[in-house]
Amino acid sequence: MTRANARELAIHLIYGRDFTGEEPETVVATRLNRDYYQKLSGENEVYSERPSRAQLSYIDRVVSGVANREDDLNEQIQKYAIGWDISRISRLARSIMQLAMYEILYLDDVPTGVAISEAVRIAKKYDGDDTGAFVNGILGAFARDKKTPETVKAEASE
Repeated sequence: MTRANARELAIHLIYGRDFTGEEPETVVATRLNRDYYQKLSGENEVYSERPSRAQLSYIDRVVSGVANREDDLNEQIQKYAIGWDISRISRLARSIMQLAMYEILYLDDVPTGVAISEAVRIAKKYDGDDTGAFVNGILGAFARDKKTPETVKAEASE
């Protein structure tokens, strides 16, 4: 399983948790249980291979991280979704953006461009090109505002 597949699984779990309100640890344990996971393999190709230990660690970290920072992440989405009330943004698009923002803010091993491009890819896959463009616009504005002075200097010297 690739990091892209692990990211997609994490989106499924974050999205599902939005409906159930379950604790992140419960969502991860239940949905990644071998029997339950195997049943899902016929519904979506992302479930065809089980995550490795490293991928499970990533999934657990981001699902818990998004859950613990959900209000802050939603505030960021609202800030950059100019003209949109967050309640009008689909749960799926919101889950995708929450994960990408979490990766940008808290995971040093995920480049900002990768977080955004993967979010756009997943949005297009599950919700179409319009949602992909919407997600790209919000995350792009968010990323531009999150640049540090060091990042700006590095870009200026290129």
